[in-house]
Amino acid sequence: MNTHVNTANNRELVLVLGATGKTGRRIVSSLKNLGLPVRIGSRTAAPAFDWNNATTWDACLEGVSRIYINYAPDLAMPGATDAISELVRRARAAGVKHLVLLSGRGEKEAQACEAIVQNGGIDWTIVRASWFNQNFSEGAFVEMVQAGQITLPDVSTPEPYVDVDDIAEVAVVALTQPGHAGQLYEVTGPRMLTLTDIAEELSAATGRAIAYVPVPHEAFVEGVAESGAPRDVVWMLDYLFATVLDGRNAYLADGVQRALGREPRDFSHYAQEIAQSGLWNNAA
Repeated sequence: MNTHVNTANNRELVLVLGATGKTGRRIVSSLKNLGLPVRIGSRTAAPAFDWNNATTWDACLEGVSRIYINYAPDLAMPGATDAISELVRRARAAGVKHLVLLSGRGEKEAQACEAIVQNGGIDWTIVRASWFNQNFSEGAFVEMVQAGQITLPDVSTPEPYVDVDDIAEVAVVALTQPGHAGQLYEVTGPRMLTLTDIAEELSAATGRAIAYVPVPHEAFVEGVAESGAPRDVVWMLDYLFATVLDGRNAYLADGVQRALGREPRDFSHYAQEIAQSGLWNNAA
């Protein structure tokens, strides 16, 4: 089936926002493999979608039946609730039938955005996640793993890291199959891991010593800023390490099991897969 934007009259058209990100590109690939028409929601697509320019949104919404909403960089960012409110309003006016929102565990700002979607007059599904396994292979920490030192704030709280492949699969099911409207899927991995545990898992997978080196929070944030990271990335990492790793998310949830009927992927499986790819062998 044609997946280009000229399928706009097909009411099965799915708009994937954040289509080039960790979850978005996996969702786009899965939807295309299912033969569904997909519209890429990004600033570089045609038509372009820019969260900071609402005048770009209507062209992207034309003819769309369902939307995967991934707000960049994070729903905790100032202005996110206003953007989500406006998107939902325009989506309803455009005749969109179903919204699937990627939300954040333990983030009051994200939960405010969830409420906007839930009360927007459109069928909805919430996928609530926190720390991704792929942060260590596709995110800000990959070079740390390559260098053999995970230099992050001094946090001893365990976190049930979740695999992005699971998040994407839950979202695709919600976008393509009946029975998921009105569901909130809080997704986690199958066990709790501290950063020390993560380092041990990565060491076992790669066959070399990878250490967790705790540093003061302020020094970490300053280092990220000095590295040239975008301001919103610095803000987000500062926020996440200062808040959601305080223990509020230190419990397992059953969203993957409820949505997919199987257990979530374990971090060790992820680590072994990435180690075999050789990504972590390229010392920074």
